[in-house]
Amino acid sequence: MAFFLGAVAFVVALLASVMLHEAGHLVTAKRFGMKATQYFVGFGPTLWSTRRGETEYGVKAIPLGGFVKIVGYTPLEEIDAADRPRAFYRQTAPRRAIVIGAGVVANFLFAFLLLMVMAMTIGVREPGTVTSTVDEVSPCVPAGARVGCGEGRPPSPAAQAGLRAGDRVIAFGGTPVADWDDLTRAIGRAEPGQTVRLVVRRPGADRPVTLPVTLADVDGEPFVGMSAKVVGAGYERTGPLNAAVFAANGIGRILTAVGEVAADVPSAIPKLFSPERESTPGGQVGSVVGATDVSGQIFASETSARDKIALFLSLVVSLNIFLGALNVLPLLPLDGGHLAVVGYERARAGFNRIRGRPDPGTVDMTKLLPLTYLVVLLLVGFGVLLILADLFNPLQLPE
Repeated sequence: MAFFLGAVAFVVALLASVMLHEAGHLVTAKRFGMKATQYFVGFGPTLWSTRRGETEYGVKAIPLGGFVKIVGYTPLEEIDAADRPRAFYRQTAPRRAIVIGAGVVANFLFAFLLLMVMAMTIGVREPGTVTSTVDEVSPCVPAGARVGCGEGRPPSPAAQAGLRAGDRVIAFGGTPVADWDDLTRAIGRAEPGQTVRLVVRRPGADRPVTLPVTLADVDGEPFVGMSAKVVGAGYERTGPLNAAVFAANGIGRILTAVGEVAADVPSAIPKLFSPERESTPGGQVGSVVGATDVSGQIFASETSARDKIALFLSLVVSLNIFLGALNVLPLLPLDGGHLAVVGYERARAGFNRIRGRPDPGTVDMTKLLPLTYLVVLLLVGFGVLLILADLFNPLQLPE
């Protein structure tokens, strides 16, 4: 039941985020006197609608997004003579740019405000101190650094050596260990296949326990198979000013991560259907299906209610930033592509003005249709590929 609620919550958040994006276009278009005839949730057959003024608001059968129809969004559209003065393409370049970019601004503004609310209500997550005490012992050697235990995987070195949760590591390979940083540095200096002595203090034992551990190889790095106990972790609520700083930094971090993921996607595509899918940033890209599944996993996890809410809202924040970043790309039919057209028109007009020539007007969109169709084909194709990957090799919420 919890999984189902999480999945439904994400679908609702997705539709709300898309409609917020479209609302940015609608509100600014109306503000500048343009004619908007439709504002709908979903696609396909209309389930319900109502008219307010000259705009029809409603819900369609396929809940995969939404749209707003502004009269004359491109010069290719046939419009009534009475509507021509209010057509989008006849407006000044600054007004068109504002209407086009308003959707992206709406998504980023919503993400910013949501992060602020999270910081002031749920609180900012304090990571705590990572100790050298064992929290959990991995049962296996995974196929990759970000891959869980699969069927037939060999037992981890820690499990084979008899390491237990609660053991505190005090030496590794003859090197004294005071904290987790010391331990990770000592492990990093070792080699896969090497056998080292792991000295621990075990609850109830009178003296230190020495365990011989033969290190495994995971992605070319030595692997023990243990996680550390964290103390002092929790949430701390903050005031509006610090919340705004937190929100700005959060958006910056997510944008950086989006850039890293986008750069890694081409190399990650061959691994989408393999156990190594999550071993690289690009492999962690998911479709709507995958994100819905992750949201369900969040609600069904055994973490606290506070953790669940924080994770879910973080997912919604990431969704809005992704929608905004995607639409900024200078490719038709995305918003960034329309902005690029407006920018090109103004640059061309300025160049002609310097040369004493008249403004050539709007761009001939028919010449851009082949490129537009290609972009749509690539986006749809990649989306279908991600959906298949999420169905047959789904992403898992990190434990």
